[in-house]
Amino acid sequence: MKTKVNEIFLRRKFKLVLNRGSSELSLTHLATVTHNIQQLGFMFSAEVLEILSTFSINELADFYSWIAPQLKKLTGADLVCEPMYTNFPTEVMEMSEAELYLNAIFHYIGDAIGVRIMPRSIKKERLPLLDMTDAKIINLGTMQEFSDMFKNLMNANSSISDTDKKDLNWYIKQATGLNEILPMEVRYKENLTFLAGLVLKHIPEQVGALTRLFKTATDVLRFAVTLSEGDVSLAAVTEFKPFKRSERRFLLDLLEGCKTITEDMLRYKGRWIRLGERLHPGEYRARYPKCMEAFDILRNNRPFATFNSKLESAFKEENLEKAFALLKTRPGELARKLDKLIRMNNNEWEFKTIAQELKKCAPQIATPVLLQVMTHFKHRLDSNQYRTFLPKGSLAKVWVMDNNKEKISRAFCETIVAICSKILYFRFKELPKLGKVYLDENLKDYLVPFSQRSASAGFKTVVRGSKLPIPAGDTVRFFIHWDQNEETGRVDLDLSAVLYDENWGYKGHMSYTHLKSDTYQAYHSGDITSAPNGAQEFIDLNMPSMVRYGARYLVANVLSYTQQPFNTVPNCHVGWMMRQFPKSGEIFEPSTVVNKLDLTADTTICIPVIIDLVEHKIIAVDLALKRSPRWNNVENNMRGISATGLAMTSLVKPNLYDLLKLHALARSEYVVRNKEDADVVFSAEETPYDVDTIIAQYL
Repeated sequence: MKTKVNEIFLRRKFKLVLNRGSSELSLTHLATVTHNIQQLGFMFSAEVLEILSTFSINELADFYSWIAPQLKKLTGADLVCEPMYTNFPTEVMEMSEAELYLNAIFHYIGDAIGVRIMPRSIKKERLPLLDMTDAKIINLGTMQEFSDMFKNLMNANSSISDTDKKDLNWYIKQATGLNEILPMEVRYKENLTFLAGLVLKHIPEQVGALTRLFKTATDVLRFAVTLSEGDVSLAAVTEFKPFKRSERRFLLDLLEGCKTITEDMLRYKGRWIRLGERLHPGEYRARYPKCMEAFDILRNNRPFATFNSKLESAFKEENLEKAFALLKTRPGELARKLDKLIRMNNNEWEFKTIAQELKKCAPQIATPVLLQVMTHFKHRLDSNQYRTFLPKGSLAKVWVMDNNKEKISRAFCETIVAICSKILYFRFKELPKLGKVYLDENLKDYLVPFSQRSASAGFKTVVRGSKLPIPAGDTVRFFIHWDQNEETGRVDLDLSAVLYDENWGYKGHMSYTHLKSDTYQAYHSGDITSAPNGAQEFIDLNMPSMVRYGARYLVANVLSYTQQPFNTVPNCHVGWMMRQFPKSGEIFEPSTVVNKLDLTADTTICIPVIIDLVEHKIIAVDLALKRSPRWNNVENNMRGISATGLAMTSLVKPNLYDLLKLHALARSEYVVRNKEDADVVFSAEETPYDVDTIIAQYL
């Protein structure tokens, strides 16, 4: 069994590559393994079971000893430890506020003097787990599917996550040659420069196969950032490493080979000046005259009129003709500035001119940009009070501001939507046919994965703002786990949950200061303030009781009380289970885990999910905050948790249904009503999680 291949394949796709054995296994042994796997929340497909039935007992034992720890790690069951109250939630229900308070005080004093003081309680026998859960199916895969997964990542038309990058690093390291695995074109520049860095690291003699794709100075800047292990999105400033002489010449070779570099370098002037201090272009002035000229302009502030400065001047002068003439030379910028152009001169004649130009240049505009423009104008006249932005960068964050854009004609909006839709239709029509397609309308709740760079590694990863149905059960049980070591010192993470009404007015919270509620059914397992042997906290929240109390939204929150950033804390994760009978089973039951996210952001606050208690939906958030949130309302300067909640619940972004519907209309024989009749199935149960396929083959 290819251990590393299967570790990655299982984690990413719930698939395994297995070879048939040469024995015939007894059904008893196979049933035992299957039962144990089901306790972890998984089930083997018929194809996997058929292959396992050919294993010898020793082969099956080796397989089980490998896969059980892998599945436990996926759900967080590999790091289970006792919370403060070992008979949670019953113990917290039955204790008085005074008892809970005194237990907390003794625990805090103990940690202060280096003595572990926990409440005295005998672990009681619990009922067996009564909850019925849907197991996650582990399917049979092939090496071709495994390779295609990485080809998709390399050919992605959006950014990829840190987990994707780690897996790609392993894949490139194993490669013996690049001709068979590299795509003809790497469409997304961040991915191009990252991939080139991996090739330079592992197969330096073949890096030319990728560097031929470098077209702009910004491509070279991203490459230098990649070599310095910085933020390739350029959202954050990178401290460049001291480059070897060969690396300096290599970067200058790339820069000299780009067509026009000065204007592009001025976009990131400060960074190029700092990079120039590492590259020493003056040592090679005769060899790289174009580089020398560009660095001289940057360092000495010599005048140079850029596209952006000309455009800004045109907008400032309200000179539509001048702005329009500039934007026609850059179709992508024209699409992004379309709304502003229309608002500058909102009359029918000018609009027709703009629309005609958009038609001409739309084939040169990237699919993600067209999709976003189409969605923007589709919802341009919606009565949203606020506008929400998710800035690029390795840190997941959100901005919200008043929606004070002036109105434009509905006919204008509909025309722009029609133009974008038509261009995308004919673009997709050139792709391979799909046959008969099944398209699930529930995909309207799932957003298109335009950016995955800051996505946390999770049991199941979906795009921020997507809305998932809540599995069966009235009680959601949140959990966090963390460890500490000599390097971190004492680590104290706090798990809390905040309730808001439909207008984002504060209704209450559960935290280390408030372990149980008198008005709705909610219980906290107790505040553990260090983790010498690992620590866990839980919160149980009964959703129907909170709805009766007038709550609409439930926001989960994790705070690093001792201020260590999450990316420095060992084995740090958050997750949630669904329970109908929370007093049955163990406190941590892996089969009931809905999702688990590794906390790896360079921040001390995280909001993993929001639950819409009325619509019964989980809203994927996975956002990191820099400042401590307040229990506030929307009117209080739009800060903290309520601002984040409002932003994520009012997000307007392209959804998977609209994208895949265009593909179905352009590429299918016809759309069928039943999955069984389809050649290609787009379902809410599977499609949103097949991110690498979406970003490579449908964007």
